Amino acid sequence: MTNALTTVAAGFGTGLSLIVAIGAQNAFVLRQGIRRDAVLAVVVICALSDAVLIGLGVAGVGAVVVAWPAVLTVVGWTGGAFLLAYGAMAARRVLRPAGALRAEGEAAGSRRRAVLTCLALTWLNPHVYLDTVFLLGSVAADRGPLRWAFGIGAACASLCWFAALGFGARRLGAVLARPAAWRVVDALVAVTMIVLGVTLIAGA
Repeated sequence: MTNALTTVAAGFGTGLSLIVAIGAQNAFVLRQGIRRDAVLAVVVICALSDAVLIGLGVAGVGAVVVAWPAVLTVVGWTGGAFLLAYGAMAARRVLRPAGALRAEGEAAGSRRRAVLTCLALTWLNPHVYLDTVFLLGSVAADRGPLRWAFGIGAACASLCWFAALGFGARRLGAVLARPAAWRVVDALVAVTMIVLGVTLIAGA
């Protein structure tokens, strides 16, 4: 039991160290949290997606994917183009602000758009596969019979982080409910998405 708990804690720490770094997912979850727009749906999608990918990595799927490197190339180009487009839209909001942040609720169209965007940012990003399927999968493999305990710890880290980021950011809504402050957030999102998009395409 002690070894299992230690392994879960190791998985939690390793998973958290990979997730906390600023990236496309984190920037998007932060923005949605501040806007109070489809926060629960976005957090659930991110956490469940990571859990599935971590599970695939622990199961050894990474070794199979290596046999078809062209898959990651296609995903890299597609994901890079998507990130560049999203970054351009965020940059446009910086140059042409629509006004103060509104956080009074979420429309059905907005919720649907947020869900689709979140799915794209998660599943069209090769870095997600590298971190979860390959890196975490290889580290978990070293744990032998306890590899699934390691995977559970990593999945719990993902859930805790995205929940804290999404719902914690909601408290910043009042602080950032000014056009100038909101432009700073969009500028951060734009830079993050564009840099990651260029990186993905260059490395594809």
